[in-house]
Amino acid sequence: MAAVADEEGFPIIGPDAGGLLRTLAATTRAERIFEFGSGFGYSAYWSLQGMVDGGEIVLTEFDEDELSMAEDFFERAGLTERAHFEYGDAMETVEEYDGPFDVVLVDHQKERYSDAFEAIRADLPVGAVVVADNMMRGPMELYDLLAYFESGDPLPDDSATRGVADYIETVRAAEGFQTTLVPVGSGLALTTRVDGNTLTSAHRS
Repeated sequence: MAAVADEEGFPIIGPDAGGLLRTLAATTRAERIFEFGSGFGYSAYWSLQGMVDGGEIVLTEFDEDELSMAEDFFERAGLTERAHFEYGDAMETVEEYDGPFDVVLVDHQKERYSDAFEAIRADLPVGAVVVADNMMRGPMELYDLLAYFESGDPLPDDSATRGVADYIETVRAAEGFQTTLVPVGSGLALTTRVDGNTLTSAHRS
C-alpha cells in the first residue's frame, strides 16, 4: 500500500503513525473504530491489525476511486468482512452508526475537525481515543500555529491552519478528555476520554 501511495502521490499517515494506530487499537482492545476520511485504506489496515478478533472498522471517503482501492486491498488481505466502506460525507455517515467507538481517526478537511469531534464525543467510552492527523505538518502552517498559541499572534486567513487551531482548542477545553500532541508522522493529537460522567452511550459490560 505504501508503494501505491508513493507511485500515485497519495498522502498517507506513514508507518510510524500506522504503528501507533495499531498499538492504540490493541491497548484499547478496540471492537469498533470509525474514520473521518480513509483514503485508500492505509490507516484502517494498520488499525485492524491491533483490533480484537471480530472487531470492525468504518471507512469513509468522498473519493469513489480511492474507496474502491481500499475495498480491493482489504479483499486481497481477507479483511472485507471486518470493514464497512462508506462513500460520501463522513459527517453524514457517522449519524448512521451507533457507538460506542474505541478509536476514532480524524483525517478529513481540517476546518471540519472540530465538527467531527463534537459529532462523535458522546459515543466514546472511558479509555477511547480520538486521533487527529496533520497537527504539525501538512496543509496547515506550523509556524503560524505556534505563534498563535505561544504569543497570541493572529492566525492567517487559511482554513487548514485555522481548523487545526480550532480543533486543538476544542479538545483541550472538552470536559472529561485529555489531549496530548505526539510528534509522529505529520503530528498527531491523541484525545482520550478519562471521565465518563457525561457519557450518554451505553457501556459494554
